[in-house]
Amino acid sequence: MGDILEKIVATKKIEVANCLQKISLGNQREKAEANNQDALMKPRGFIQSIEKKIAAGKAGVITEIKKASPSKGILRENFMPAEIAKSYEKHGAACLSVLTDVDYFQGGNTYLQQARAACSIPALRKDFTIDPYQVYEARAIGADAILLIVACLELNQMKELEACAHELGLDVLVEVHNAPELEQALELKTPLLGINNRNLKTFEVTLQTTLSLLSMVPSNKTLVTESGILGRADVQLMRDNQIIAFLVGEAFMRAPDPGTALSELFS
Repeated sequence: MGDILEKIVATKKIEVANCLQKISLGNQREKAEANNQDALMKPRGFIQSIEKKIAAGKAGVITEIKKASPSKGILRENFMPAEIAKSYEKHGAACLSVLTDVDYFQGGNTYLQQARAACSIPALRKDFTIDPYQVYEARAIGADAILLIVACLELNQMKELEACAHELGLDVLVEVHNAPELEQALELKTPLLGINNRNLKTFEVTLQTTLSLLSMVPSNKTLVTESGILGRADVQLMRDNQIIAFLVGEAFMRAPDPGTALSELFS
């Protein structure tokens, strides 16, 4: 596990403990369940939205809303999540991925709430989920899906978190970086499998990570390639290998209009 990931997980444990002091697990669960009864807040079907795009012959693109990253610093000075979400939806995004981690990505729960309220497409809470409390919190703030990163979780933890998510109607994107992680991810029920092309230790990005693991991915999984999709040649390389679901962030966040950048990349 990369040093940065170890630091993030350590910080996240403290964050969860602090949150529990403010809002109990029971109260967070009540908020989550209340959202499931609210027509505007109930889950929008994250996986379904991706599959609908693919069925229509289009790329299933998860578009990221991210202000900063530990390796690159500030990505977007003029950061308005609602406007970004509207632009993404207008230009054909399947879903949103909204960074909510505060300490390392300058994200926040309010960013997800603002983005989701501004459009009709589903939103993934992009964070480092290590505790069931965060799953209830994700649904309480309106998330339609959560991310589980194999590199920072044990298999029994992942199964518990996935079961908690599914109980609330949340979809799960499980993220891997190498073959041993992929083997663990295949133990989960979720059909949505993300391969991150970024090496967690060096932050080096290579699309060969996805291509090298392709043969291990069963046909009943929807494969999402993450990181390093910067130009049309990258998209074409993946399409040539029958990969048609993507998570793209940095390329869009640096563009004057993220939605226009989405259209240009996947036209």
